[in-house]
Amino acid sequence: MVMRLRIDCSYDGTEFHGWAKQPGLRTVQGVLEDCLAKILHTEHFHETAPLLTVAGRTDAGVHARGQVCHVDIQEDVLQRAVGHLDMDPVSALEHRLKFIVPLDISIISLKEAPYGFDARFSALERTYVYRLSDCTHTINPLIRNAVLRMDKPLDIESMQECASSIPGLKDFGSFALPNPNGTTIREVKSAVWRRLELDEFPYSLESGILTFTITADAFARSMVRSLVGAQLQVGLGKRSVTWFNEKLRNPFREGATGPAQPQGLTLEKVVYPSVNKLASRAEKIRAKRVLD
Repeated sequence: MVMRLRIDCSYDGTEFHGWAKQPGLRTVQGVLEDCLAKILHTEHFHETAPLLTVAGRTDAGVHARGQVCHVDIQEDVLQRAVGHLDMDPVSALEHRLKFIVPLDISIISLKEAPYGFDARFSALERTYVYRLSDCTHTINPLIRNAVLRMDKPLDIESMQECASSIPGLKDFGSFALPNPNGTTIREVKSAVWRRLELDEFPYSLESGILTFTITADAFARSMVRSLVGAQLQVGLGKRSVTWFNEKLRNPFREGATGPAQPQGLTLEKVVYPSVNKLASRAEKIRAKRVLD
């Protein structure tokens, strides 16, 4: 019998070539699957290593604080995680995985997933935050790997004017690439720029940092970084708000701007519906979206 497990994790993406496994490259998926294979001794038994399905594939250099994935494991294979531990198999696997992963990955929790759960397709929404520091503030060295440094001041009012036009069900084809047989239609629920003022958060690591927080049902490839990259052009005075809005209205990549650098982007959280709606949500999202 197969058991589906939900894994919540976080990672510093600096030394990873993204989430998805790639031959010869260090990726989050590759490292986690190798760790699971070692704990469960799948190589010893000449079995296929456990395969992970993730809520959101992050690009090279992108971080995550609230990533979610799932894995299907045969119960007899899962039993191998127990060994000398006086624990049930799921707790034993969680215990061992937390101590075997490298320091740039943290396992928040590992538990049996409820019926109908799919880390990717059951998700209601994902939230990303892009952090940057312009020349008006310095970066706290403790978070330097997760913040983009800018050498010029930014016009946050113009950037927020751009952000206010983003929410809604739209084709973001001018800011993203579709997956094979996929679409760039997404529903953005909120998008906002904010500076965490020093007097408001005097002891926060993020004091003085400029953040762009965006929540959507899902994101297409490079969508968040491309939206940020275009808004930075406006914030630097190189482009106008009208130009940005035209890009939103015309979903075609014209090559005028590229995605912002990856180190400022973090997947903050993934939200799921109640247990009784997990399966129906997954079925709905698997259908290809169109604009009415």
